[in-house]
Amino acid sequence: MNDYFDMESVLTPEQMEMRESLQKLCENYGDDYWLDRDRTGEFPEDFVQKLAEHGWLGLNTPVEHGGSGLGITEGAVLTQTISESGGGIAALSSTSHPIFGLNPVIKFGRPDQIERMVPPVIQRKEITCFGVTEPNTGLDTTKLKTRAEKVGNKYIVNGQKIWTSTAQHATKILLIARTTPIEKTKRPIDGLSLFYTNFDRNYIEVRQIEKMGRKASDSNQVFFDGLPIPKDDLIGEEGKGFYYLLHGLNPERILVAAGAVGLGRAAIRKAVQYAKERVVFNRPIGQNQGIQHPLAECWAELEAANLMTFKAANLYDQGHDVGHYANAAKYLAAEAGFKACTQAVMTHGGMGYAKEFHVERYLREIMIPRLAPVSAQLILCYIAEKVLGLPKSY
Repeated sequence: MNDYFDMESVLTPEQMEMRESLQKLCENYGDDYWLDRDRTGEFPEDFVQKLAEHGWLGLNTPVEHGGSGLGITEGAVLTQTISESGGGIAALSSTSHPIFGLNPVIKFGRPDQIERMVPPVIQRKEITCFGVTEPNTGLDTTKLKTRAEKVGNKYIVNGQKIWTSTAQHATKILLIARTTPIEKTKRPIDGLSLFYTNFDRNYIEVRQIEKMGRKASDSNQVFFDGLPIPKDDLIGEEGKGFYYLLHGLNPERILVAAGAVGLGRAAIRKAVQYAKERVVFNRPIGQNQGIQHPLAECWAELEAANLMTFKAANLYDQGHDVGHYANAAKYLAAEAGFKACTQAVMTHGGMGYAKEFHVERYLREIMIPRLAPVSAQLILCYIAEKVLGLPKSY
């Protein structure tokens, strides 16, 4: 690997060893592999299985449940390394559910639930998806309309979710649904419950969404028509599901930031390589300051975003409240990654528009960290209110 991206200053020797091990694994799944998946839409199951074989899917799972028991810092190393290898957001989306998706179960589930639910996922015997977002609620999760009505010793679910990743292949779902009507709760965030249960297609219809990028990791609309959920599949207390989701917001932002920096780095590497090799007017285009300066800016901004990302990760693992750092990391990394991917296309000129040079795929995929899991504008609102002490604007 090129050495102009410095990781030794932010990682321990053990984390560097982990990064190098992942880099070697990812060498077998390079740009051409991910370009093929981008063209065909085939899910990268062989890649995910290889991660499972080497124990990476259990990175953040406690040792007593078959995992490695490591922290979000190591999770950020993993997501960044996979993304930086050329896999980008498609690779991350195919692995995020088995690696990080069941954190609410691990944190709030009973020991017998954890033992029943988690090991099959990190062993890749079960495939999960996550049902949260709905068509008409957007970021206002408190307004979710999918209902789970208690009937005897089970719940009956009716409703709809959207942007549910990997639902084409899922055998399980982590689902949040309203168990108490909002008008009967003290606060809108009450009355939502979290379930981990079978993805029973006898009661579920899945419609795939054709989208801009990340084709290998499917996104879907999901319709529930009388899905029965055993009471034993309720995670934690009824009505507390929203609080359980809040626990995972900061780690999610940190991991998204790490992936965005990784993809930005992949783009810069492609651009630098092309700038050295492409000769126009008897000189490499990389000799021109009009090419050099934008790439140098991108490098500096990616490194700054990376420092913020790992600062947030380290503080989180130490038990600190990192809302401001996690949000800032996601904001900075998404913006820096987008700028780097855009500049990589521009450096390639017309060939940047050609799929064979990969940078157009990077540009399509870097849009996801800019859009999700929260918009840049809401992050700025959060920092303005929570950090700067300005009045709430919405």
